[in-house]
Amino acid sequence: MDRGTVGSAHRGRLLVEVREEGVSAVVTPVGELDHHTADLLREPLESCLTAGFSRLVIDCSRLEFCDSTGLNVLLGARLKAEAAGGGVHLAGMLPVVARVFEITGAEAVFTVHESLSAALDD
Repeated sequence: MDRGTVGSAHRGRLLVEVREEGVSAVVTPVGELDHHTADLLREPLESCLTAGFSRLVIDCSRLEFCDSTGLNVLLGARLKAEAAGGGVHLAGMLPVVARVFEITGAEAVFTVHESLSAALDD
């Protein structure tokens, strides 16, 4: 498997790391995903899709907060990935982030995995 780093972005409260893992792009947001930081996640997700990755795995294990703007970024990426024949897989969500997906019903439209390794094995 190719585990090379593709890139990263950072603006105060959110760091986003991207790497290639086989046929998947693994995107790891670290920190808080909200109105002020959403573009830091949106841009790498769109870059991955433009580069031909239709299977995006979002490693949420270090995502401490996600508001409705962040949720909309993920939903938008999901639509684009599915249109390209792939999908967005969420992995390792902390309870505070999982609760947002549960309350909004968004967990029903994503493939959710307990861990990054489970998402990559799927």
